[in-house]
Formats: sequence, structure tokens, C-alpha cells
Amino acid sequence: MAAKADIDNFNSQHLANIAWAFAKVGRSDRKLFDSLAHAAIADIWDFKSQGLANTAWAFATVGMGDRELFDAVARAAIPDIGKFNSQDLANTAWAFAKVGRSDKELFDALAQSAMADIGNFNALDLANAAWALVHVHSDCLSDREDLFREIARQARE
Repeated sequence: MAAKADIDNFNSQHLANIAWAFAKVGRSDRKLFDSLAHAAIADIWDFKSQGLANTAWAFATVGMGDRELFDAVARAAIPDIGKFNSQDLANTAWAFAKVGRSDKELFDALAQSAMADIGNFNALDLANAAWALVHVHSDCLSDREDLFREIARQARE
């Protein structure tokens, strides 16, 4: 007899991996993603930067902009933003913009960290960051023009 997995007992890495896997293959199971959101919110402080970014990316990819989850991701990401690599930064910005979540404090932190790490952004990271800048509310990001200039400079090099 197979043991039934209880999603509330999954750790943060398991939750992020399941969300990412389902999103990667285009499966948007509402009940599953609702359960994942509930469990992720409860464990949000246990997520590492990649798990936060991948979870936000997965929910945005399947079109589920769970407000409570995205608020929790923002709260957890801001103090650890310096641990985000270029892909984590770009994917987080993209995910929040994709679901229409404009968190000024988060986007300012993302932009500041992106400016410091812009030399490590690959083409996809640059494209995702630029897309997010275009789609996030203009009052949500203080240094939008400086970041656009840096993205353009990196893209030209």
C-alpha cells in the first residue's frame, strides 16, 4: 500500500519543486496550487532565494496570482535580496509583473540588487527584467530609468 503524501508536511524545497514542475509542463491544477500556496505561506521563512523565485515564477506561469502568497514571497524576499542571483532577481520581477503585483518595496530592492549584479545577467535575465520594468506600475520603481540604461548597456556588450 502506498503512503499518502500530506502537502502540509512537505518542506519549502519540495513545495517550490512541485510548483515549478507543474508550471514547466503547463499544468495549472487549481486545487494543487491552492494547497501549495497555503503550505508555502506557512513555511515562507524557510524558503531560500531560488525557492522564492521559482515559486513566484510557477504561480505566475500558470496564471495564479494568489495575493497572500505573493505578499508572503515579497516579505520573505526583501531581507534576503542580496542572496538572489541574477536569474532569481529577473524571475521574481517577471513573476510579480506578470500577475500585476506591484510591491514598491520589493521592486526597489530587486532593482538595487539588479544594478549591483547586472554584469552577471544573461540575455534571458535581461529580457525578463526589461519586460518586468515595462509592465510594473511606474510609481512602483524609483530607479526605473537607471536600470533601463544598465540593461541596455549590458545588452549591447
